[in-house]
Amino acid sequence: MSGIGKGIATSSIGKILQSRGYRITALKIDPYINVDAGTMNPIEHGEVFVTADGMECDQDIGNYERFLGEEMHGYNYMTTGAVYLSVITKERNLEFDGKCVEVVPHVPEEVIRRIEYAGKKINAEFVLIEIGGTVGEYQNLLFLEAGRMLKLQRPDQVLFVMVSYFPIPQMLGEMKTKPTQYAVRSLNTAGIQPDIILARSSVPLDKPRKQKVSIFCNMQEEDIISAPDVSFIYEVPLNFEKEGLGDRVLKKFHMPVRKKKNMSAWQERVRQARNAKKPVKIGIVGKYFGTGAFTLSDSYISVIEALKHAAWAEKRVPELHWLGAEEYESDPKLLWSLRDFDGIVVPGGFGSRGVEGKIRVIEFCRKNTIPYLGLCYGMHLAVVEFARNVAHMEDAHTTEVNPKTKHPVIDILPEQKENIATRHMGGSMRLGSYTCRLQKGTRAYGAYGASSVKERHRHRYELNNTLRDRLTKKGLVVSGVNPERNLAEIIELSDHPFFVGTQFHPELQSRFLDPHPLFLAFVRAAIEKGLSSRA
Repeated sequence: MSGIGKGIATSSIGKILQSRGYRITALKIDPYINVDAGTMNPIEHGEVFVTADGMECDQDIGNYERFLGEEMHGYNYMTTGAVYLSVITKERNLEFDGKCVEVVPHVPEEVIRRIEYAGKKINAEFVLIEIGGTVGEYQNLLFLEAGRMLKLQRPDQVLFVMVSYFPIPQMLGEMKTKPTQYAVRSLNTAGIQPDIILARSSVPLDKPRKQKVSIFCNMQEEDIISAPDVSFIYEVPLNFEKEGLGDRVLKKFHMPVRKKKNMSAWQERVRQARNAKKPVKIGIVGKYFGTGAFTLSDSYISVIEALKHAAWAEKRVPELHWLGAEEYESDPKLLWSLRDFDGIVVPGGFGSRGVEGKIRVIEFCRKNTIPYLGLCYGMHLAVVEFARNVAHMEDAHTTEVNPKTKHPVIDILPEQKENIATRHMGGSMRLGSYTCRLQKGTRAYGAYGASSVKERHRHRYELNNTLRDRLTKKGLVVSGVNPERNLAEIIELSDHPFFVGTQFHPELQSRFLDPHPLFLAFVRAAIEKGLSSRA
């Protein structure tokens, strides 16, 4: 089921095989008619991750990058919509030579073609394919069929790993295996027998449960791998190794069990994170948290992980708090509670809901020297706040919210106007990796230690260059610029401990062993603020 950990399992298996010296790539398959993830609601589907080549995709692509330390690409992601679009386009182009085009086999064959293409692009020895959704759903049946056909074509080169949940009902206090037995039976009806089961639960799987699953699911006990809850996801590859998962996979493929490469850096960072004692308290101000009575964090998963990476690198416990932007609109007195935080982040977003609350938070951070990091929309609103309250452009706004503002300090990119006018919205933003040239002597330059970097974008609106001089004369520092189009990429304030906004999304390039420089600089400033406030 959704959120059970298929993406982390895929990433962890990849990390284990990578540590043995094998070349790895991974694909995520989403069973949605959407052509990509860019038009999906982040509350329902989670964060939209953007690759360097501009693909808007599922957040699990981010997990692959964070674990494997390698860039994924557009070909590492597919949806039902993208697959059907390819098949229909080929049919229109007469590429089927007059055949009747059928759901089976032609749609699964397109899935298999994409899988093989992704493997060939990097000459991978292992291609890990994560199928989204739940066994038994109609939506992912075609992808299971593709897996069945691929196994038929390459019987010695395909394994199926099933991630299944083992509940422990509170009123019983006993782990139940029946849901997994039924799930395996459902998978059998699709012509697939799992080779390995990853048993997700709150506690490790015991021997009686392994024996029962072994008997009823027609599997060997050693192929049922315990996958209990962990305090943080980067422990998972180490736990899988303790269970012998890497050796089991290689044995089933009849591949040499190469000597384990040194994972000491990974183990050391895990130990560092586990042993951290002192907290750094960060508030994340957003609007994609709530779904009914529950609070979700998947909308900002890359931001969360980037903050954790930086905090652990500094031997701190990342204490993250979700702050609803709209609450600061209805009760401005809540702003004073922001003093309790060591730093504030306003991440990306769209639309007018909660905007004035975010602007109030930004103003409070600016005036009270609270370290602030604004990401994309968080930069836009920092510019709006500065324009209104420092540059005396009273009704300044972004035209995304107020198209009639007299001071459009944030305005739409020229090429985006036609996209909006013609409703050409999907996959049409400024997407992917672009160059940012840094100004020497600025906080951004100090953080990166470089004069030029590449960062990933996802937006339609930019700082309006016609009003840029007016803002910089009042003290706004444009410390990063795209050299090709002279677009502002980073803004900051020189008279503040840390006040930085980025047009791009630096969180997308943060890694467990390699935290992003701007997040590191932000966390260090937050630690300093915490030390001074508690002194």
